Amino acid sequence: MRKEVRTVVYDESLRIEAYRFEGIVQPFPNHFHEHYVIGFVENGERCLSCRNIDYTIGQGNVVLFHPGENHACVQSDDGALDYRGFNISKEIMLDLAEEVTGKRELPGFSENVICDEEIICCLRPLHEMVMNGNSGFGKEENLLFLLTSLIQNYGQPFESCIPECGQEIERACMFMEQHFTEHIYLDQICRQAGLSKSTLLRAFTKSKGITPYRYLETIRINEAKKLLSNGVSPLDAAIGTGFSDQSHFTNYFTSFIGLAPGVYREIFFDKNKGGE
Repeated sequence: MRKEVRTVVYDESLRIEAYRFEGIVQPFPNHFHEHYVIGFVENGERCLSCRNIDYTIGQGNVVLFHPGENHACVQSDDGALDYRGFNISKEIMLDLAEEVTGKRELPGFSENVICDEEIICCLRPLHEMVMNGNSGFGKEENLLFLLTSLIQNYGQPFESCIPECGQEIERACMFMEQHFTEHIYLDQICRQAGLSKSTLLRAFTKSKGITPYRYLETIRINEAKKLLSNGVSPLDAAIGTGFSDQSHFTNYFTSFIGLAPGVYREIFFDKNKGGE
């Protein structure tokens, strides 16, 4: 069996994360990120679900996920996934979009899966430069060319990419975001939203493309990433984000992120220390 290799690098000058997963067979459950994801498939074929739309992605496909956009994927052939990607925070994307368009507003993309040779020609060398730790302005140049091409060919207002949801669902989300460190019951969320359990589950899943429980666990994982990157131990990160025990936390974190909490901490805590 081919060995899995997972490599993650943070580029201090560009302020973005680059990662490469090689030989991966692990499925990734339905989840979302707080940042933009721009990635492309080098090898392997996967079934991808994004906002309740199913895709088959393979070599040469580029994937684009907005912050808060739910997605999941599983291997669909006998091979393994080779995948390169970038994570870009909303704050950094605002800076990049302003540089490209002159307007300080978050971009949206009209498609989640594209096949565009021009985009690949920007993505691959940029990814290699970041992974190799190259210096010089070539990286920034490629990143701006990439964003320019994406916005020109697939751009639309970010707000139009966010599915509409009623005030009841927003109240449920806000309650979970404010109380994620606590042991939350479905009854509590329903009272905050003013909906019955069955209505909440149907309405929430239709609106967000993800169940309330998965939404809560994703919030916890995203907060745990911040704690780990600041040097907090996996045990304390589990306790501090409301997980019932470290084993539960480790299983969830690994399934969502593709890295164990300790490995993630080692990578990003070292990065933060290096920037001091």
